[in-house]
Amino acid sequence: MRGADTFTESLFTMRHLDDFVPLDHPLRVIRIMVNKALQKMDDLFAQMYAADIKGGRPSIAPEKLLRAMLIQVLYSVRSERQLMEQTQYNLLFRWFIGLAMDDAVWVPTVFSKNRERLIEHDAVIEFFNQIVQQAQEQELLSGEHFSVDGTLIQAWAGHKSFVRKDRQGDDDTDAGNFKDQKRSNDTHESTTDADARLYRKGKTASELRFMGHTLTDNRHGLVVSAVVTQADGYAEREAAKAMINDARQALPGDDPITITLGADKGYDAREFIDALQEMNVLPHVAQNKSGRQSAVPDAIANSEGYAISQQKRKLIEQGFGWAKMIGSIRQVMVRGLQKVDQLFVLNMAAYNLTRMRTLGQVRLQGASGV
Repeated sequence: MRGADTFTESLFTMRHLDDFVPLDHPLRVIRIMVNKALQKMDDLFAQMYAADIKGGRPSIAPEKLLRAMLIQVLYSVRSERQLMEQTQYNLLFRWFIGLAMDDAVWVPTVFSKNRERLIEHDAVIEFFNQIVQQAQEQELLSGEHFSVDGTLIQAWAGHKSFVRKDRQGDDDTDAGNFKDQKRSNDTHESTTDADARLYRKGKTASELRFMGHTLTDNRHGLVVSAVVTQADGYAEREAAKAMINDARQALPGDDPITITLGADKGYDAREFIDALQEMNVLPHVAQNKSGRQSAVPDAIANSEGYAISQQKRKLIEQGFGWAKMIGSIRQVMVRGLQKVDQLFVLNMAAYNLTRMRTLGQVRLQGASGV
């Protein structure tokens, strides 16, 4: 018997948003970890807003803002406007963010303005730190063996915006006619994003870019530190020294512990290797012997631990690949070093969450098979 093509909608529904989300959906485990991190950030959120006794109109809950920003990264939503549109009808998005079926979705401009407050108070960085802390509590980090690398991030600015600094007023008439002209970051800057730098690496073309850096733990390739700098030839090594020094400071106890740092040939420089050894960090950096002598001692390069670090350091590329294919750092849609940095850190936090969720499932399967 053929069914009738009718549409009958009930006046009331007795189902909750949670009923529409499958019990084995990957976001369930991620949401638990996210909410645990947000609960520990309650004091920071309280400092960001005026006290209730002073009155005023309530803002968007910062917890909901962060969850919305996270879902935008996890599901490759390209803009705040599209995020708000999809949240209007996507029950999964509403459930994850914490909006009921009848709750009004925010206007995109209101969402963007409230997001600025999170950036101003480094809430994204604190959220990332809380996720790393959870990884530590779950014994997913070694705390002693690390890898470092950098990646180029295309800025939200074009070549035509890269004009001379000494131009007269707003005269940009020759901005698009730069063929056969010498341009450098010393004489030119972007009128769209003054923090972006014209940079090329390897066989790539010169583009306006930033440079993102991550420090990963070798046990499972989780990102333990992330930062964005302006793109130049020294940024990778300078950022690496700062991140590994912070990792050393975070070690428990007062006893000196030798930690290792794996890296590619681009970090094989005498100044960098000496700096690591001064910090009691064993340089497991790939030796660069292309017409030169490597700064990494052969005694270290021939050790068993060095070979393991060289194998493990490749895990760092998974985070970059995920953040560029799934996340939003291939070409950022924000401007300014601080905003790009916050977006990069948020992407690394999202990557850690997906990785930790997978590692948790592997552990459960292993436990059930024992």
